[in-house]
Amino acid sequence: MKEYRVIKQLVAAGVVPITVGGGGVPVVQEGNRLAGREAVIDKDFASEKLAELVAADTLIILTAVDNIYINFNKPDQRKLENVTVAELKKYIDEDQFAKGSMLPKVQAAIEFVENSNNSKAVVTSLENVGQFLAEGAETIITS
Repeated sequence: MKEYRVIKQLVAAGVVPITVGGGGVPVVQEGNRLAGREAVIDKDFASEKLAELVAADTLIILTAVDNIYINFNKPDQRKLENVTVAELKKYIDEDQFAKGSMLPKVQAAIEFVENSNNSKAVVTSLENVGQFLAEGAETIITS
């Protein structure tokens, strides 16, 4: 994954690249050619890895809701606004996050915060990004 160097150059030049979307065919190099492989590429984990490699200070993961919630869609639902990695790990142990939905986003956020210096991860909705940038309305994950 040497492509991150190009992303770093684009960012340094003032370009905001859109990267790591879903889809595509995973390939491996075999001699002088690329060969397709069956694999699932999770966009949350791929985004985390790219953010880590370019030394981003913040990873923003977009989802359908403005915050991460525990007891989601239950009468005692509670949104998380400022949460630590340790707290999120406890909630994972309690099966608070849906597999294939919020769980990979939470795991990617944890991975980023644990593997980056003085960084934070943010989970929010696309509709809430403007409010996040202006006021900090979202779930912020720190170490």
